[in-house]
Amino acid sequence: MKNITVTVDDEVYRRARVKAAERDTSVSALVKQYLVELASEEPSTRRLEREERELRARIRGFAAGNRLSRDEVHGRDP
Repeated sequence: MKNITVTVDDEVYRRARVKAAERDTSVSALVKQYLVELASEEPSTRRLEREERELRARIRGFAAGNRLSRDEVHGRDP
């Protein structure tokens, strides 16, 4: 396990202490939680590629002939 040192101005530290107290934890624990979440996040390009694959898999049955009429799109009676 590694230790790190972070320097922030007094006001940021004060507000972080308040937030930590509200969550019944420490500033150090908040920073650790943030870094763990940050490091485990899927890179945005990979996430977008995954979401695109999932979306394309859900719309396989779509064909250009499946278009709605203007009246159907606008909820009008034909």
